[in-house]
This record gives sequence, structure tokens and C-alpha cells, in this order.
Amino acid sequence: MGIEIERKFLVTGDGWRAAAHAVIPMAQGYINDMGALDRGDQNASVRVRIEGDGAALNLKSRTLGRSRQEFEYPIPVADARELLALCVGGLIDKRRHLVQHEGLLWEVDEFLGDNAGLVVAEVELEDPDQAISLPAWAGREVTDQARYYNVALASHPYGRWSPGEKGVGGE
Repeated sequence: MGIEIERKFLVTGDGWRAAAHAVIPMAQGYINDMGALDRGDQNASVRVRIEGDGAALNLKSRTLGRSRQEFEYPIPVADARELLALCVGGLIDKRRHLVQHEGLLWEVDEFLGDNAGLVVAEVELEDPDQAISLPAWAGREVTDQARYYNVALASHPYGRWSPGEKGVGGE
């Protein structure tokens, strides 16, 4: 069984840009939506992603928090394009910037399209309680907030969030 252990943070400023050593374009969509997960009709999100020159089918348990089951399988890019056409909700378009910080690889996702304006950093860990040193550009932690998960952003994009959802003027 695959286990993903990660923490997710909002990004403040552009300080991370100079440290990025790679940028990977990504397009992804979901065969199911957040509603099916919220209702308990399904226990995992099913994602199709084209990442650079490759593609994968991914399943993640619907659990909130630092640890979730995750399974990922490479698929042909042509199949991924066909599957993206079957996805529900909107497609996620983003650029993933890879940034090393104090021995850990941070993935800074700069969202485009309907989610433009949102920048989130994730760091994968060996243990849920692993101590980390936050980069100066890592803002508020949102690991336990479902609305920042990509499956939720496909159903309810950042561009349609209210000021309260964005944390503008309080939350």
C-alpha cells in the first residue's frame, strides 16, 4: 500500500521563484468530484494527470490530514488525453516549481486558468510528525483544509471563492 505524507502551505511573495530548479507543466482532472467524496459515495479521488512528457492515473483516499493512501500508475499520454475529456468538474492547469530547502524538496504549485492567483507549496515527508524548517515564503498551513485539495479546486475553483473563503477580511 502506498502512503503519502505531506504538508501543504499557502505561499506568500515570490521569494521561491529564484530557488526553483525545475518547472513542470501539469494538466489534471478527476473522474469523480468532491461531492461524491463528501457524501461518502466514494472513498478515493481518481485523478488523471499529464505531467511534462508523462501521464499517470492516481487514486488517493479521501482522508484529510498529513497521511493518505495513494496509488499511482503510469499510462500513455494519449490515454490520459482521452480520460481528461471524461473528467467531471473543471480541469486543473498549473505549473509545478521544484524548490530544495534545507534537505527537503518543496513542490510549489502555481495555478492557472480558473484557479489563477492561488499558489500552494507541498512538502512530502517520511513521518507525519517530522520536524521541518519552513522557508520564508511558506505562509499559513492548509493541510487540513479540503478546499485546497486539487479535487476540490476542480469542482469549486479559486476564482469563484468568496473573499471569506480566500481569507480576505478574515476567515
